[in-house]
Order: sequence, then C-alpha cells, then structure tokens
Amino acid sequence: MNLDRTDIALLALLRKNARLPNKTLAEKAGVAPSTALERIRRLREAGVIAGYHAELDAAKLGFGLQAMVAVRLTKHSRALVDAFLAHLATRPEVLAHYHVAGADDFLVHVLARDADHLRELTLSTFTERDEVAHIETHLIFAFQRNTTLPLDTARAAETD
Repeated sequence: MNLDRTDIALLALLRKNARLPNKTLAEKAGVAPSTALERIRRLREAGVIAGYHAELDAAKLGFGLQAMVAVRLTKHSRALVDAFLAHLATRPEVLAHYHVAGADDFLVHVLARDADHLRELTLSTFTERDEVAHIETHLIFAFQRNTTLPLDTARAAETD
C-alpha cells in the first residue's frame, strides 16, 4: 500500500495516542475531519492498522519483574515450533514472543510477580517442555516503548 504524508501523519498520531478524537487527529494532520475518518478507515481495512490496545502498567498490577527468556529448541522443526507457539499462547505471563534467527530460536518477554514466580514460570513454561533444550533468562530493569514510526517519508512524498 502506498502511503502519503497524510497517512503517515495520521499513523504517527495514532501510534502515540490511539484515543485521540477524529477532530483532533484531523487538526494535527492538517486535513478535514471527514478526510481523517476516511483515511483511517482505509488504513484499517488494508490491515495497516491492525488494532488498538491499552498500555497497562505491569508494576501497578502486581508484576514487579519482567524478563526476556532466550529459548533454544531441541530441534528447529515446524512441529516443535508450532507446539511451542501453541504453549506460549496459553500463558498469560507472556507479553510478547519473537521467533528469531541465530543461536536461540525464540525471545520471550514475560511478566512475573517476584523472583519465586519467575522461577516457577521458567520451569513450567520452558524447562519442563520436551521441545526446549536450553533457556537463558535476562532480567529487564527498565524499558521504553518507542511510539515513533520509521516510515520512509521521502517515498511518501513521491506519492503526494
């Protein structure tokens, strides 16, 4: 899908705050409210906007620890990958997972209440699984989600 400057402006605004009213989005993007509404509808229908979500504060919900768990499977086969992915989908402590290239097969971002919960989580979610050969857990001290878009604005300018 070709994106122009208006599309990019609207996406950037929504990425920073998906709850902005249409009128505010239109004003900040420099377009009419009807244009903003139509553009966002088109971006949603095209799958560029995949969804909206609420950003939650894990610590305020009782999760004092976050970690990235590097997982190496016993064998990198479709059956084992699919089984592991299906298992991850059942674990509410898993925030995100990444199927990666390199020495490890997955990076899994997890939440835990405390060190005991993290220990139990790593045992039950990872080391007790037949398809898992090795894990390495990295505590996350702090993280910041990036709300900017790395879109090629020069390419978009060509489509204006």
